[in-house]
Amino acid sequence: MALLIGIGSLWYTNRLVGKLQIEEKKKVEIWAKATERFSSPTAEFDKLQFEFDIIKDNNTVPVILATEKDEILSFRNLDSIKSLDTNFLKQQLAEMKAQHDPIEIIFADNQKNFIYYKDSILLTQLKYYPYFQLLVIALFLFVSYLAFSTSRKAEQNQVWVGMAKETAHQLGTPLSSLMAWLEIIKSKSPDDEFVIELEKDVQRLSTITDRFSKIGSAPALKKENLTTVIENAIGYIRNRSSSKVIFSLENAQQYDVEAPLNIALFDWVLENIFKNAIDAMSGEGNIHVKITDQQQFAYIDISDTGKGIPKSKYKDVFKPGFTSKSRGWGLGLSLSKRIVEEYHEGQIFVKSSEINKGTTFRIVLKKISS
Repeated sequence: MALLIGIGSLWYTNRLVGKLQIEEKKKVEIWAKATERFSSPTAEFDKLQFEFDIIKDNNTVPVILATEKDEILSFRNLDSIKSLDTNFLKQQLAEMKAQHDPIEIIFADNQKNFIYYKDSILLTQLKYYPYFQLLVIALFLFVSYLAFSTSRKAEQNQVWVGMAKETAHQLGTPLSSLMAWLEIIKSKSPDDEFVIELEKDVQRLSTITDRFSKIGSAPALKKENLTTVIENAIGYIRNRSSSKVIFSLENAQQYDVEAPLNIALFDWVLENIFKNAIDAMSGEGNIHVKITDQQQFAYIDISDTGKGIPKSKYKDVFKPGFTSKSRGWGLGLSLSKRIVEEYHEGQIFVKSSEINKGTTFRIVLKKISS
């Protein structure tokens, strides 16, 4: 509706401007004739009061009287201070030539002169007013959309946080029971490999519950050794994936790189990327992790030899619900982006990808938390 009003205003104002331009042209033509008569050597000045009034009353339309060779003879309704500069007058003459055709006047000696003119200040302001109005309307629509989008995002965040905390709450009771049963089994077979692996999975389930409970709250960050954190994440995924998936870790430095992390949440990021990489490789291929120290930032590049991501989808993979798999909700990378960017003040993005060759994700972490 607001846009229609703006377009209607633009049409009406342009129509009004056209009429005023015609009126101003007629005014200048009358002014030219009056100037021509007033300059005649045979003119009886006591009878030229009407012409004199016409010349005197033109106090809105800027005009310049010039010769055929563009020598400026006189001017009217131009800035009196700036007009002392001949370059300013020449510039005004050029603008007038570009805007309107001149009006020719002939004096008694058959000398041709020309009156050049341009739109008055009022007409110029009126000409640009509807565009200003459209700009205000567009700004209003943009602010309204921004407010609506922010409100909607805040509402979605509340739902997301509520679901995460409710999930953590619901997992709490069965997890407590599992831990109790595990203690009973451990008392009977403490060294059984099955019991050891079961304990690891129960601990992992406890970690997952803890992760969900942290969503929506500002997590505590602690300086951690990136090599150690990544090695632990790789070790967990390696034991639960095919032996055909080969993991490798490279630290480009000769020293340990540290960064402020919440391990429970950051492990989640690594697991999501590793699992996506394994799915992209159909359970067979190489996953290489490289750590690079760059002054204030630490870079973690995770490369796989999977099917790759089209360049047009680089940003889409982080949107909630985006997935190329038949199962899953497409929340893993969306959640990873939120953890890295909102909770760790870092960045995560697709650094590079080639179809049927592989993909590299880059995580950028601040080495000093703000």
